[in-house]
Amino acid sequence: MTHTFPENFLWGASISAHQTEGAYQSDGKGLSVQDTRQRDNHDIADFTVAVDHYHHYKEDIRLLAEMGIKVFRFSIAWTRIFPNGRGEINQKGLQHYSDVIDELLKYDIQPYITLNHFDLPQALEDEGGWSVRSTVDAFKIYAETLFDAYGDRVKHWLTINEPNIMLLVDKKILGKEIPLQEKYQQFHHLMIAEKYAFKRCHELIEGGQIGPVPNISLVYPATSKPMDNQAALYFNSVRNWAYLDFSCFGRYNAVFKDYLNRNNITIEYAAEDQELMENNFPDFVAMNFYTTVTVEKPTEKDGMANGISDQQSEDIMEWGFYKGFTNPYLKKNEFNWTIDPDGLKTTLQTLYDRYHLPIIITENGLGAKDELTADGKIHDPYRISYLEQHIEQCLQAIEAGVDLIGYSPWSAIDLISVHEGISKRYGFIYVDRTEHDKKELTRYKKDSFYWYQTLIETNQLPS
Repeated sequence: MTHTFPENFLWGASISAHQTEGAYQSDGKGLSVQDTRQRDNHDIADFTVAVDHYHHYKEDIRLLAEMGIKVFRFSIAWTRIFPNGRGEINQKGLQHYSDVIDELLKYDIQPYITLNHFDLPQALEDEGGWSVRSTVDAFKIYAETLFDAYGDRVKHWLTINEPNIMLLVDKKILGKEIPLQEKYQQFHHLMIAEKYAFKRCHELIEGGQIGPVPNISLVYPATSKPMDNQAALYFNSVRNWAYLDFSCFGRYNAVFKDYLNRNNITIEYAAEDQELMENNFPDFVAMNFYTTVTVEKPTEKDGMANGISDQQSEDIMEWGFYKGFTNPYLKKNEFNWTIDPDGLKTTLQTLYDRYHLPIIITENGLGAKDELTADGKIHDPYRISYLEQHIEQCLQAIEAGVDLIGYSPWSAIDLISVHEGISKRYGFIYVDRTEHDKKELTRYKKDSFYWYQTLIETNQLPS
C-alpha cells in the first residue's frame, strides 16, 4: 500500500463556537443553553471566556494557515445572530462571522460551517426547546439568514452537531436528563430541522453543499452470543443509523421503529414532514469519530454496570435492549476512553457501504493533559501517535474503496471540554490558561502542530 493521500484530499481542523469563543455576552450576543446550564463540577472552566477565539480569531487563523490546513470547520453561535433565537438580527454578530469567513478566504482556507453545535438559544429552551415545533421554525429562519448572508462565499455547510450524542448523553451535554418520550419527539424535530436546512441550502446557495454531522461509532457485540448480537443491532440503530437513515433515506429505521414501539413512544408529525423527509437529502456525510462501542444484552437489572470500566460505556444501559461493556482488546487513554483506530476503518466502510455518499471526518482526536515547558514547548508524542494510527486507517479505507474526501480533526486549538474543562486539551495549538486563571491566553505551537504541518505539505504519512 502507498502512504500518499489523493491530491485533492481536504486536510483541516475543527472547533465549536461555545467551547472556544468566550465573549459570551459581547456585542449583543444572547445566552445559550451552554451559558446557563447546571454544572455539577464548578472546579473546571466554563464558556464565559473559553480561549477567547472571538477576539483572537485572526491570530488563530494565521497559525492554522501556517500549519497548512485547507478546511476550517467551525460553528456559528445562534445567539450572536438572533440573541433570543428569533426576531431582530444582531448585525454585530452577523458582521463578526463575515469577518471570520473573509479572514479564512484570505488564506485560501475553505469554511465548513456548522449551523448549530449544542448551543440552542436559552430563550427558545424556555419555550420548550427542541420538544416544540416552534424551535424548528426558528431554526429554519436562522439557517436561511446564514445562507443569505454568507452563501456567496461559503459553499459547504453542516447541519446540527451530533444530535445523537445530545440526546443519548443529555446530562453531560446539556446538564439535564430528558424523559424518553420527549427525547424522541426532540429527535423528530431535530431531524426535520435538518431537512429544512438541506432544502433551503440547495435553494438559496448556488453550488451549495450540505451534510449531517453525527457522531458515528460502530457497535460491537461483547460476545458471539445471539442475544449480544441483537443488543448490538439495536444500539447501532438507536445510536447511529436512525439518524443517518432519516438524513440520507428520508425514513425511520425499521429496528429503531421497533425500539420506539416497545417503549410506547409516539412521534407527532406535522403535515409537511413526510414530503420534507422524502425529497431533501445531503450531498455528503460529515462524521465525528473517537472510538467504537461494545454492548451486551443485560440479564440482571441490578447488574447493569457490570463489565463497565471506560467512560463512554457508563452512559449505555437500557433494560431489555443493551448495556455497555468495556472492550478488553482496546487500550484506553488517560481520560478513560478506549482507542480503536482499526475500528475507524470498519466504521468508514460500514457507513459508506450503507449510504454511498462522500465522507469527511470532522472530529477525531485525543484529549490529554499537555504541559507547557519553561522554553515554551509542548511535547505531545501521544497525540501524534493517536492521529497517525487513525490517519493510517483513513488511508486504508480510501484504498478499500471508501470515498473519504477529508480529515478535519478535533481540535484546531485548545478548547474547553464540556465536562472536563481546559485540563483536557485536544488542540494543535496550546492556549496558556488554567481552569481559573485566564493568564494572557498566549498561543503556542505543539509538536503535533509541526507534525501535521509536514503531513499536509507532503500529503503522506511517514514511511
